[in-house]
Amino acid sequence: MKKIFLSLLLTFFIMTTNAQIYKAKIATDPNGYIYETVSNDPSNSRIYTLKNGLKVYLSRNDDEPRIQTYIPVRTGSANDPSENTGLAHYLEHMMFKGTSKLGTSNWDKESVLLARISDLYEQHKVEKNPNKKKEIYKKIDEVSQEASKYAIANEYDKMISELGATGTNAHTWLDETVYKNNIPSNELERWLFVEKERFSELVLRLFHTELEAVYEEFNRAQDNDMRLVNYEMMDALFPTHPYGQQTTIGTSEHLKNPSMKAIHQYYETYYVPNNMAVVLAGDLDFDTTIQLVDKYFGSFQYKELPVLNRPIEKPLTSVVKRVVKSPSSERIQIAFRCEGAGSKEALYTKMVNMILNNSGAGLIDININQKQLALGAGSYTSFFKEYGLHSLYGAPREGQTLEELQKLLLDQLEIIKKGNFEDWLIKAIVNDLKTQRISSWDTSNGVATEMYNAFIQNLSWQNILDELNELDKISKEDIVKFANNFYKDNYVVVYKEKGTNNKLVRVENPGITPITLNRTKQSDFYKKFAQIPEKEIQPQFINYQSLIKFDNVKNTSLAYIKNKNNELGELYYIFNFGSDNNEELALALNYLSLLGTEKYTKSELEKEFYKIGITYSIQVQNELIFLSLQGLEKNIPKGIELFEHLWKYAKPDSETYQKYVQTILKARKNSKLNKQSILNALAQYARFGENNRIRNNISENDLLNKNPSNLVNLSKGLFDYKHEIFYFGPNESLIKKAIQKYHNFGTSKEYSTPIIYKEIESDGSLFYSPYDMVQTEILFQSRGKKFDITKMPYAKVFGEYFGRGLSSIVFQEIRESKSLAYSAYASYSVASDKDKYDFISSYIGTQANKLPQAVDAMKELMNNMPEIDKQFTNAKKSALKQIASDRITKSNIYWSYLSAKKRGIDYDVRKDMYSRIQTLQLSDLRDFFNQEIKGKIYNVSLIGKKESLDWNSVKKLGKVKELSIDELFNY
Repeated sequence: MKKIFLSLLLTFFIMTTNAQIYKAKIATDPNGYIYETVSNDPSNSRIYTLKNGLKVYLSRNDDEPRIQTYIPVRTGSANDPSENTGLAHYLEHMMFKGTSKLGTSNWDKESVLLARISDLYEQHKVEKNPNKKKEIYKKIDEVSQEASKYAIANEYDKMISELGATGTNAHTWLDETVYKNNIPSNELERWLFVEKERFSELVLRLFHTELEAVYEEFNRAQDNDMRLVNYEMMDALFPTHPYGQQTTIGTSEHLKNPSMKAIHQYYETYYVPNNMAVVLAGDLDFDTTIQLVDKYFGSFQYKELPVLNRPIEKPLTSVVKRVVKSPSSERIQIAFRCEGAGSKEALYTKMVNMILNNSGAGLIDININQKQLALGAGSYTSFFKEYGLHSLYGAPREGQTLEELQKLLLDQLEIIKKGNFEDWLIKAIVNDLKTQRISSWDTSNGVATEMYNAFIQNLSWQNILDELNELDKISKEDIVKFANNFYKDNYVVVYKEKGTNNKLVRVENPGITPITLNRTKQSDFYKKFAQIPEKEIQPQFINYQSLIKFDNVKNTSLAYIKNKNNELGELYYIFNFGSDNNEELALALNYLSLLGTEKYTKSELEKEFYKIGITYSIQVQNELIFLSLQGLEKNIPKGIELFEHLWKYAKPDSETYQKYVQTILKARKNSKLNKQSILNALAQYARFGENNRIRNNISENDLLNKNPSNLVNLSKGLFDYKHEIFYFGPNESLIKKAIQKYHNFGTSKEYSTPIIYKEIESDGSLFYSPYDMVQTEILFQSRGKKFDITKMPYAKVFGEYFGRGLSSIVFQEIRESKSLAYSAYASYSVASDKDKYDFISSYIGTQANKLPQAVDAMKELMNNMPEIDKQFTNAKKSALKQIASDRITKSNIYWSYLSAKKRGIDYDVRKDMYSRIQTLQLSDLRDFFNQEIKGKIYNVSLIGKKESLDWNSVKKLGKVKELSIDELFNY
């Protein structure tokens, strides 16, 4: 044992003392553009600054012919005027509405009406008489109808969709607003053409319908416990700073009384090139790309930014306690305020956080989670431009008070203050962070995300790369000194208690008249966009047999794919059975993960894994079990040895099992209080009937009376059954030898026949469960026919055209035209198994008083598909470009292969889909819709506050069956 430990320490020494030297360098490309690089940068990045101050971050990754794009603006809700909170977020929404050239059929006429609407909103904002406010709003609605005749709704989204973009979205936070697209690399210039126009001008068209959609987002936030707790925590941490005094979504009063003039002023102030960046990571050429970015964004004019005199928070000198009440279960959140991103204090809090919680060898992991002293606990850090925070959180066990859990969490900080943590942990943490960076930066999105964060936080790329070196310089003595100086009675604690939230804001439906969508019109700008030449990308379909090496190790199938990018490895043991075969499997395997052996206690075992930087996981699914190991390949053999040691020598422990049972019972109790869990249970009931997986569970009595030794034996016997092994990594032979040496190989033994959960024929039943919430959520589900491979291309185009995305028919009709919901979608889901059924579903999340209208709108759409030739053509193009630019690479090749096997095929089905979509006509999609979707009978799941619902309307949806929580969960 001593020799092993010394060897491990030597490994750590080599890994952590050979620090890379990161030094910024300035260079000039052949076209005269000056850029910055950093020596030894694994992301191969360049950072340019155009003459107008625009930052351009470029990183090359040619794994697939796509580019992850971000356009971050260095402003967010912290810059909102105090009398117009929520403004930055609402502006983000309006940036999708177009300009005087994009999204309009007649700007001269539309602009006059928009100016009238703006003036009416100013009158509405200052008017105090409620009746007069309503009269003004009716006038706003009236003029908006007239203006909508000239607006072309979602034209931006249609153009972006036509590019084959995915992930089109944006988000707003304290210091940032970030616009997102993932595009095929051949569409870079057309994307820049559109984005240049979008950011050149703000036009607030279709304003009042989008405002109502944002208000629905506000309502969703009211029903989200995490947000409610966060609001209280931030308010207490930052009693004077906008970080705490202004939520990103804004107040109800401000949302209902907006100022279009204030939004324009905000845009003119902060949406300037010297406060923005263009971030591109993927299959690109540096020299060509920067020329294109300059061509389109270089003409924007530099503008001085205002000097902001933000309040400086006084130090917290005592504990600040807040209480949040809601119907869900109890938990606690503790937070310490620290300095912002890039500060020395941020580095130290990040290190303390990892000592507390690193998913294995942290103090919270070992002393709380592994000992089951709470239902669950952890910690995290968040860093902003001006401040940051370190938060500890937890959910209590049955009978445990929040005060007791608070002390338990704070006790872990006391351990750090006393230096009672092992010396090797600091080096192991740095190595863990290095591995995480390697894994994350292996993707374009990982690098691009890091880049836009660096821009928002005003950190150089050298700062980002050098952070791990800075962490590596921190000693144990430094941490102990910091902890004693920093962590005192200077924190905020939020108690999330079970109860009634009396702060919920419930408002009446403003009665918006549906606007004109003008689906068939195109702006002159769109026509110019369509004339820009496209470079076609040819699709690449994979041959599983040539890309996956199939072998056998002692009669066990081994599949291998070489990792050519880095030194990380992933090893999986895969069993083709799961909890449907034996309900005790999940119980037994999760219990095993809590145990130690004769040689190692549970905490010692976790430390051994963390020392070598290997993570392991046990996943028990309904029909599959995955056991996996991940980390640096050179340490995976040792990880296999430890993992197999646990499997062979796990030691039953009755006390651990009884705690485990109490954890399960408390988790079950919490599920019965959780809105999302209840909605999921309703959906399962509507889909499978009374015999569904949620209701089929081990009873409390049976749990309490299980023999822990029998459960351990059940786990140990797992490898007696037939299973497969998959490895993705640089060196197959190294891992193959370790498997041969340590693995307990199975036989051809098959597991028992699984329980079959059959999707029921929909009969129009409505399953309802009451919950105290502002919104209401409704899900329609209907069983289709059995899997048919020929339906896959139709389902793909149907999703693009009709059911999902910002330019889909459902989104346009329910949100854009009628403003009836923030979230609405419809889908045709092709079965994942050759013996299972397709499923048709649609969803609406809206205010209870809008539900009847929203449901009527959805029912109309699901029975009469609008046919718009141009929109269909765009959807078809989008589907083809997505497939053409999609590359299944790395370990995903194997998971794609397994997915194909489940459907009874042994080839890349995208080839068939691409071929069929090329010839698909709108009439074909109409026929598919009429045959597979139109006229379907649906079972309905509904959750909401009983007193808020219009029950005459609800009863029209089907025969109502109100299910008690006990009926839903059967425990």
